[in-house]
Amino acid sequence: MQVIGVDCHKARHTAVLVDAAGQEQARWDGENTPAGWQALAAWGQHQATTLVWGIEGTGQYGRGLAQLLVAAGQTVHEVNPRLTAAQRRVSRRRGKSDAADALAIARVVQQEPHLPRVQAEDATAVLAVQVIARDRMVHDLTALRNRLHQHLTQLRPVLPTPRPTLTSRAGIAALVDLQIPAGDAMVQAYAQLVRLLAAQMLLVMTQIAELTATIAALCGAWTAPLQAVTGVGVLSAGMLAAHLGGKTFQTDAALAMYAGVAPLDASSGRQVRHRLNRSGNRFLNAVFHRIALSQAAHSPRARAYLAKHRANGKTAKEALRCLKRMLARLILTAWRQCQPPPLAHISLPLT
Repeated sequence: MQVIGVDCHKARHTAVLVDAAGQEQARWDGENTPAGWQALAAWGQHQATTLVWGIEGTGQYGRGLAQLLVAAGQTVHEVNPRLTAAQRRVSRRRGKSDAADALAIARVVQQEPHLPRVQAEDATAVLAVQVIARDRMVHDLTALRNRLHQHLTQLRPVLPTPRPTLTSRAGIAALVDLQIPAGDAMVQAYAQLVRLLAAQMLLVMTQIAELTATIAALCGAWTAPLQAVTGVGVLSAGMLAAHLGGKTFQTDAALAMYAGVAPLDASSGRQVRHRLNRSGNRFLNAVFHRIALSQAAHSPRARAYLAKHRANGKTAKEALRCLKRMLARLILTAWRQCQPPPLAHISLPLT
């Protein structure tokens, strides 16, 4: 099988063609533009009639190239950067370069049977943009809250009681107009920072609410099979669809590896155990983790499953990892029943 691995960057792409033995046969380097994608596709067709492509970052810098190849009927696999790094570490040639990364990507495609196959974009591509933006805003909100808490600690002796909570919109709004009549210049400086940070937090909270509403609107009736899984609400369904969409998983094992929820064997001698899998899509792994915790609290079936593994000698963490692996089977079954609407049927902004 001849494979082309592509290392994608903001301005340029580097591609390497390897033969069935994983040896480099040809190399291409060009611009990350529509003209560059066309040139790379033509170069690949000139090298071999039957090709498999491996691209790192099919939802980011490699999106345009990946969608062009899929539209042309080519087989394109998404390669996780962690797999690329692991392949590069075992290479006989030391060092890092774009060509070395492209070579490693091509070899990953040859060696990994469970890589997701990229599909044409649909509603899940729009969801991915919304979900990723919302996740980053949630992180920004947490950072702002931590900074606000730090400044409020300096003002604790002179703050009115009871102290406003930092987890509610009303509590944050109360700090926007914080005034401390008595106090030196340092106290007034901290009070000013509190007012500014509180105003920023209110803005970010409004934006998060707007994105949440958009995600809920995008997740129409077509995500009902996902929402039927215990612990999966409309927001979690949107997050799952955002990261499962545009890819084909042949088996639940493929999904488990992609999400990093397939426990890795760490047995030695008479001790049989599995350890945490740190590879895979970490965002998707976090969604699986939250669903597993919800099932452990509310699903009798999940609680019985965890109890069985605890009775067999597994720790609480190991049993939870087993539950997350089982969730891969349930979620893939539900996902295969979902029919995302075509991209042409989506219009934004939604109201």
